[in-house]
Amino acid sequence: MPSTSQKLQKSMRRAQAITERTMKAFLLLAAIGLCSAQYNPNTKPGKMSIVHLFEWRWADIALECEQYLAPNGFGGVQISPPNENIVITNPWRPWWERYQPISYNLCTRSGNYDEFKDMVTRCNNVGVHIYVDTVVNHMCGSGAGSGNSSTCGSYFNAETRDFPAVPYSAWDFNDGKCKTGSGDIENYHDVTQVRDCRLVSLLDLALEKDYVRSKVAEYMNELIDIGVAGFRIDASKHMWPGDMTAFLDKLKNLTKTWFSNGSRPFIYQEVIDLGGEPIKSSEYFGTGRVTEFKYGAKLGTVIRKWNGEKMAYLKNWGEGWGFMPSDIALVFVDNHDTQRGHGAGGASVLTFWDSRLYKMALGFMLAHPYGFTRVISSYRWPRYFQNGKDINDWVGPPSFEDGSTKPVTINPDSTCGNDWVCEHRWHQIKNMVIFRNVVDGQPFSNWWDNDSNQVAFGRGNRGFIVFNNDDWSLNVNLQTGLPAGIYCDVISGQKEGDRCTGIQVQVVGDGTANFQISNQAEDPFIAIHVDATL
Repeated sequence: MPSTSQKLQKSMRRAQAITERTMKAFLLLAAIGLCSAQYNPNTKPGKMSIVHLFEWRWADIALECEQYLAPNGFGGVQISPPNENIVITNPWRPWWERYQPISYNLCTRSGNYDEFKDMVTRCNNVGVHIYVDTVVNHMCGSGAGSGNSSTCGSYFNAETRDFPAVPYSAWDFNDGKCKTGSGDIENYHDVTQVRDCRLVSLLDLALEKDYVRSKVAEYMNELIDIGVAGFRIDASKHMWPGDMTAFLDKLKNLTKTWFSNGSRPFIYQEVIDLGGEPIKSSEYFGTGRVTEFKYGAKLGTVIRKWNGEKMAYLKNWGEGWGFMPSDIALVFVDNHDTQRGHGAGGASVLTFWDSRLYKMALGFMLAHPYGFTRVISSYRWPRYFQNGKDINDWVGPPSFEDGSTKPVTINPDSTCGNDWVCEHRWHQIKNMVIFRNVVDGQPFSNWWDNDSNQVAFGRGNRGFIVFNNDDWSLNVNLQTGLPAGIYCDVISGQKEGDRCTGIQVQVVGDGTANFQISNQAEDPFIAIHVDATL
């Protein structure tokens, strides 16, 4: 068994290695100039989170911005790809058809051009900005055939690489550059394959060509003219960073109608880097923020208490866990891929299907200062596992028999109908989005743990949160760092007028308070902040 000194030396070596990696990343950021505005989400001051309204219709998003997101402090919405995609009927209208473009015309099952423009205008008018999921690495699958089975009715021929609605032709694809027998990516340890061959047979665009770069930039600039605030760049790992820089450099400033003069679009890039492949997320730090997939995978493992992990280990969460620098990271507990077992993280990722643990994970993410936070709003589908795989993971959004998407209906208790989950409307998540806004700019402070799965921390003198993920109750006096007063827990309830519908916590003159959380509680955590006092 290792001695204490051996354990200490191992711990110090790990810390030194992480510090060296972090320092290299920071030096890179200094070289490229982190002040560049594409790292700035352009949210209104004091709004620190966005929500991905996955597969929502534009008309429903416009209403949600006005009626719920703006009043509750959400900074923006990530939308599903708005450009024309192939219509797939076998399987029936899967979610992933949205990731198989036919053109850059703005018509999908979420709505047409006019509905899109109306949504962007109405959301911007109430201070909620729009971030577009942008699919520009590829077009549809190589075996998609030909015809006009697309959401705007545009003709295409996948076999001859003919997409006249853009237009793209065979010259605009990477078929000649890819060296694999299949034309698809066969080895993720071969960097050239990953970037020049087809991702799951999707026709790979030749982004080294200025013509292709110009068509991509033309599409994105049209969206900027309409009023979007930024872009999630899908499949960034499969594009050469230099090619991405080239088309991103062609983008206009954001419209002055809703953004300050000289504002640049917010860029965040989908790069899955769990550490086992040669392509590193740091290669993309020069073009914008990057999705930190380690975040949800690791946090899920800790909160599930797998592999001997415990919440006490979260004291140095963030860069201390080998994550990218906080100023670069776009973080999330789950996304539309990982909640289906795709992408990264596997079974450790927490989702709405694990609602008790999921709310704890989101509570931790929204309270902790690391990264820029995104929550997801999902829909239910009939999961059916065979040999550990959900064979229904393809199922598209709630829809009518003709394939049109069902509207998001709102129930009297503020939850959603028609099989829309609306996690962002769960009061615990909504209130933690507000918590993050209230504590913005405050330091991580007053950490406490019981060397197991009971932990607490503050955000300066603005907020404090306590978790009990152990199998026994918590009863402890803690230093909160908060001013004296009676606080309303925003997890068990919330402040409504001058009363509290949940647990009340009294902070005394020296900043301490008593916290009691049963391990049987529906939500075994308490969060208090200075904007919810009695």
